[in-house]
Amino acid sequence: MIRAPTKVGPSRRPQMRRPRSATLQPGMTEVPRPRHRRRAHSSTRDLERYAGLFAERTKVMRSSAMRDLMAITARPEVISLAGGLPDTSTFPPESYAALMQTVATESCARALQYGPTEGFEETKDCIGEVMAAEGMLPDPEDVIVTTGGQQAIDLVCKTLVDPGDVVVCEAPTYPGAVPVFCSYQADVVQIEVDEEGMRIDVLEDLLERLGREGRRPKFVYSVPSFQNPAGVTMSLERRVRLVELAAQHEMLVVEDNPYGLLRYEGEPLPPLYQLDGGDFVIYIGTFSKILSPGIRLGWAVAPPPVMEKIVLGKQAADLCTSTLTQYFVREYFSEGRWREYVSDLVGIYRRRRDVMLAALREHFPAEATWTEPEGGLFIWATLPDYLDTSDLLAKALRADVAFVPGQGAYVDGRGGSSMRLNFSGVNEDEIREGIRRIGIVIAEQVDLYEALASPPGTPVSSPGTPASSPGMPGREAEDMPVDGTQPSPGSDHSLIPSEPGEGRLGEDKGAGREDQGAGGEDQAPHSDAQGADVLPFRQAGEA
Repeated sequence: MIRAPTKVGPSRRPQMRRPRSATLQPGMTEVPRPRHRRRAHSSTRDLERYAGLFAERTKVMRSSAMRDLMAITARPEVISLAGGLPDTSTFPPESYAALMQTVATESCARALQYGPTEGFEETKDCIGEVMAAEGMLPDPEDVIVTTGGQQAIDLVCKTLVDPGDVVVCEAPTYPGAVPVFCSYQADVVQIEVDEEGMRIDVLEDLLERLGREGRRPKFVYSVPSFQNPAGVTMSLERRVRLVELAAQHEMLVVEDNPYGLLRYEGEPLPPLYQLDGGDFVIYIGTFSKILSPGIRLGWAVAPPPVMEKIVLGKQAADLCTSTLTQYFVREYFSEGRWREYVSDLVGIYRRRRDVMLAALREHFPAEATWTEPEGGLFIWATLPDYLDTSDLLAKALRADVAFVPGQGAYVDGRGGSSMRLNFSGVNEDEIREGIRRIGIVIAEQVDLYEALASPPGTPVSSPGTPASSPGMPGREAEDMPVDGTQPSPGSDHSLIPSEPGEGRLGEDKGAGREDQGAGGEDQAPHSDAQGADVLPFRQAGEA
C-alpha cells in the first residue's frame, strides 16, 4: 500500500529514518553520523545567492501539470483521472516474474552492463514489429532507443531548437511537451484542433506569414492519432496535406504516436511517417502504453543527418537506455503474445471510455461539451467559460478526485475552462464515482456564479438547465468572474489569439488594446461566444 506523504507545515518537516544498525564486516570503518541537519536555505539572502547562479533558461522553465499531481494522486483514497496511466495491473505478475527470471538466468551479466547509445539491435527488432503493425518499415539505422518517449521529445528539441526558434504544435497539446519547448526557449505557436485534428488551413496561413518574415518553423509537433489531451484524430486528408507541406517547405514534422494501436472503433489511418517515407517526419514511439511505463523505453526514428545529432545528444544526457529493461522487452516479444496483450487492453479501455462518457452525460452540466475519442486514453471536457478548472481542481482534490486542468496543455494561458480526463488508469466503478464527485464540485460553482451574477431577488435556476446558462438561449452571457468583479486585462475570460486558430508563447493577452494594427501579430485577443478552448463535440444531455 502507498502511504500518504507526511504533511509539511511551517514548523514540521518530515523526519528521515535512522539507518538500522549493521554489523561491521572485517576491514570496514564505521561512518560517523552527521553533526547537524541541512538548514532550510529559505532566507532572502539564500534565494538571492542561488538565483544569481541559475542559467537564463530557468526563467522560462515550467513544471509539468501531470507531474505536479503525482504525489497527491498516489494517495490511495484519491481517484485519479489525471495521469496518462495505462492499467499495469492487467500485466500478469507470473509472466513478469518468468521473464525477469529468464533475463537473470540467461543474460544477467549483459543486462547489468552498459549498452550502446543507439540501443540493442534486438530492441530495434521489437520496435520494428510494433511499427510494422501500423504499416511502417523503418531502417534500423534510423532508430534510437530512448528513455521513454519523453526523452525523445527532449532530444529532438536539443538537436533542433535555438532560443527564439518557432515550434508549431496543436492547441491543446500534450502537457508533457510544454515544459520541454519552454526549457529550450522556443517561440511556440499553437494551432487549434477540431474533430479532424490540427487545422491545416490555419497552419498554411501561418507558414505564409512566417515566410514573409523570413522565418520558418524548426518543426511541427503533432499527436495525430487519439490526440493527447483532446482525444481527436487527424483525418486522412489533413495528414496527406501536412506531409505535402513538410516537403514543400522542407520543414520537419515530429509525429508522437503513443496510442496508435489503442483503437476502439473506426478504420486505422496511416501514420504520417508512413505517408512521408522518412524524409521530413521524425517519428516518436513508446512501450509505455502498450506494455509498461515503468520500463522507460521509447524510441525515435529520424533521417540519418538528424539521427547523428540526436545520438550525440543522448550520449551527453545518459550514455544509454537501461539495458535491463531492453532485455526484458526482448524476452517479452520473443513469446510472440504482445499483440494479444494489446488486444486485451483495447477491450478494457473501450469499456472504461464508454463508462466515462455515460457518467459525463449524467453528472456534468448541460452546457458542458466533451470529445468522444475513437481510441487512446483521454477525453477533453470543456465547461462554461466562467469556470476555472485550476480552481476546480483545488476543490476536487478536497473531494479526493483529480484531473488535469486545461491550461497545462497551452503555452499562452488558454484552456482555463477545460480539463483532461483519463479513463484507462482506474476501474469502472472509480470512473463513475470520480465523475460524480467532479460533477458535484462543478454544480456548486455554477450555483455560486448564478447567485453572484443574478440581480437581487432573481430566482436562481438549477445548474445544468440550458436556458439558465451564460451563452445559452434565454439569457444574455455575462463575462464576469465568480467573485463578482470585472475581468481584468489579460484574464482568462478573453483568451482567443488575434490570428484565427493561433496562440503564441509570451504573447500579450490584454483585452481592449488599440495600439496594434489590425491583423498584426501582437494584436490583442478577442472574446468569442464559443470560448477560447471549446471543441465542438458532444454536449451534455445528448445521446
